[in-house]
Amino acid sequence: MLTRSGFAGAAACAVLLPLIVSTPYVLGIAISALTFMVLATSLNLVYGYGGLLSFGQAAFFGLGAYTSAILVVDAQWNFWLATLAGAALATVLGIVVGFASLRLSRNAFVIVSLAMTIILQLVAKDWSSVTRGPAGLPGLPAPGIGSLEFDSTRSYYWFSLGVTCALLLLVHAVVHSPAGRIFAAIRLNEPLAKSQGINPMPYRLVAIGLSAFVAGAIGAVHAFNLTVIDPSVFDFYYAEVMLIMVLLGGPGRFWGVIVAAIVFSAVPELLRVGNDARALIYGFILMALMLFLPDGFAGLARRLGLGRAADSVDAAAELKGKTP
Repeated sequence: MLTRSGFAGAAACAVLLPLIVSTPYVLGIAISALTFMVLATSLNLVYGYGGLLSFGQAAFFGLGAYTSAILVVDAQWNFWLATLAGAALATVLGIVVGFASLRLSRNAFVIVSLAMTIILQLVAKDWSSVTRGPAGLPGLPAPGIGSLEFDSTRSYYWFSLGVTCALLLLVHAVVHSPAGRIFAAIRLNEPLAKSQGINPMPYRLVAIGLSAFVAGAIGAVHAFNLTVIDPSVFDFYYAEVMLIMVLLGGPGRFWGVIVAAIVFSAVPELLRVGNDARALIYGFILMALMLFLPDGFAGLARRLGLGRAADSVDAAAELKGKTP
């Protein structure tokens, strides 16, 4: 279990990192790690807590990035309003897709979420009058608060850290609320949850909508960090890496997934190979995790008696014998 002192130490290290390491390259990796922490947590909310495999997080991520960039560049919107608009649009899309597909089956949701990502990538490539096509939108201005602009790598790291903490705290509050326990109950034993009078559909839509919101918001932060957005933001690479992080940290383990995102963010820097070779390596890692570590290293540690997962809640056991 993550202790308060351990959390305080990790938070202090995160805040002081730019004062300890000033190299833009290292800070760039740290910003990327913050982005993947939020993305992996958004997938964990749907898959780890809601029991729904989703390939749509990259779609929400890219939609939030493109929407905010277009509104800032073409409509001269404020960054914060544009980010909220992008996150809101991603939320609406997620709920619509979830409602339409889950009425059929959970397998339909997997297929539709993947198709949605592919379609949005095609739109980004071909709708040149709005998205600028394969060239994308370059020259995105630095966001700011009043007269303060986050126009350096160091300042943007602190900005990303603040947004990341806010989004993670939002998800943490939800998964540790009564609604979060119902998410887990539905995932662990859906028939039992239904027998207690719980309708899974609204809760799954809440999980999908919230995951889409945080993915869309961090997509905007990612785009303005790069100062350019192009169709590659919808690549399957993001979905693959997110799923690896969730499986590595353990589905349904909030802190485990965050730690896995931090650790695995360094892997692309160690694998200085071509994109095809890297995708192949990631594919083998993903298969190995699915076959041998379906509960991640947190589950392995619990089976070996080395620790216990602080975030796994046997909500089905709590509901058993209770009336709604």
